[in-house]
Amino acid sequence: MYLVVSIAILVTMVLALVRALRGPSVYDRVLAVNMFGTKTALLLSVIAFLFGRPDFLDLALAYALINLVGILAVLEFFQNRPRGLGESGHD
Repeated sequence: MYLVVSIAILVTMVLALVRALRGPSVYDRVLAVNMFGTKTALLLSVIAFLFGRPDFLDLALAYALINLVGILAVLEFFQNRPRGLGESGHD
């Protein structure tokens, strides 16, 4: 059963990567990267349960915190950047 859950998480991670690469806007890409990070923490938690390694839960929590701080930093950067910097016609 947990193997099926792990495969389902991996499938959603691949879908998040596709969304991160295809866009169409910067915020869609940031949201997809955030979802990928959340799914990674969830996958680490499932692996911790499967292998009986509770120390992996600490890694999952640390990764989730780093993901949150990183996404907030990226969103702050895109909110406060000058309008001419890095803009193209298709974003």
